[in-house]
Amino acid sequence: MELSERITQITAGGSDGWDVFYRARRMVSEGHAISELTIGEHDIRTDPSILQAMDLSARDGHTGYAMVPGTDLLRDTVAARVQMRTGVPTTRHNVLITPGGQSALFAAHVAVCDPGDVGLYLDPYYATYPGTIRGVGAIARPVQTNAEDAFQPRSEQIETHADGAVSLLINTPNNPTGVVYSRKTIEDIADLCRRRDLWLISDEVYDTQVWQGEHVSPRALPGMAERTLVVGSMSKSHAMTGSRCGWVVGPEEVIAHLINLATHTTYGVPGFIQDAASFALNAGTGLEEDIAAPFRRRRALALETLAKQNIVGLVPAQGAMYLMLDIRATGHTGEEFANALLDTRAIAVMPGESFGQAAAGHVRVAMTVDDDRFATALKTLCEFAATLAGRRAAE
Repeated sequence: MELSERITQITAGGSDGWDVFYRARRMVSEGHAISELTIGEHDIRTDPSILQAMDLSARDGHTGYAMVPGTDLLRDTVAARVQMRTGVPTTRHNVLITPGGQSALFAAHVAVCDPGDVGLYLDPYYATYPGTIRGVGAIARPVQTNAEDAFQPRSEQIETHADGAVSLLINTPNNPTGVVYSRKTIEDIADLCRRRDLWLISDEVYDTQVWQGEHVSPRALPGMAERTLVVGSMSKSHAMTGSRCGWVVGPEEVIAHLINLATHTTYGVPGFIQDAASFALNAGTGLEEDIAAPFRRRRALALETLAKQNIVGLVPAQGAMYLMLDIRATGHTGEEFANALLDTRAIAVMPGESFGQAAAGHVRVAMTVDDDRFATALKTLCEFAATLAGRRAAE
């Protein structure tokens, strides 16, 4: 007997590119002191008030099967939030609650891609994007963006890859680059989707973490509400990564079909989790700002540190909890640099190549340790890069 090609080819038969991360975690388990600047996990856990709401709901008996589409309360809350932030009329019938943003990404692609269809995604990309597209039986086709353009995608680049495509997946504020797509970028992408009759899947899980510029949801642009599926999540905005609560927002017909999909796959999200999410969203923007504050603060620390040297370049750090650093002046690939940094300085960062080829020669730094430790690690990284660049110049 053989396994399905779909399941065995989720990572295209190769590595997922996260070898440095796995090695760092092994070193930590062996007792080594490693400064981990790898994954997007808050160093401050879920707010106690949210946990209290979760506990009260569970103790009040909301531990059985919840409504598969999501509770009316949470769907209404998400709809109201989306409508307030975008101006687009939105009701519970436009919302499906999912077990986290990743489940929402998968569901969105199931909705619009048949086996053999082409799904486009932008490189650099969040690690699961190509595997998610392959997982629904579609062909994952990357579109490279350019470091010289600060990784802002150009519609003409996307168009050269659009033949046969049915969908395009974008992410702003962006993981891994930290770039926020400009209004012009979003408008150009929307125009392309309308002209080429593409579904647009917009991953907006970092929409509360914007340090510079503005977040523009493409669903709010003319003619886009009927062809856009928005992915959201409680993970980043409210530090609820382990609670696994996300959503898809889209046309009513699509959501109706996705409810059918959820009935046959996830069968919904625990009610006490949803009640806690409703509480958190209704707590207002103040709580969201408190959760975002450490990353805003550490970005400022990073700008100060990086301004004192000229070896490590910074891709515009406009949003999210990451920095994308250009280390090409060292003469090393991102993977070589990250491995050497881990071995010699006990600092773990992600190679740019972990997120595709467009970010080769870069490393991604997650701003997810306390301020002092973060500032020290970044300074050490810069000093290490200067040492490598000096050796290169001397050769």
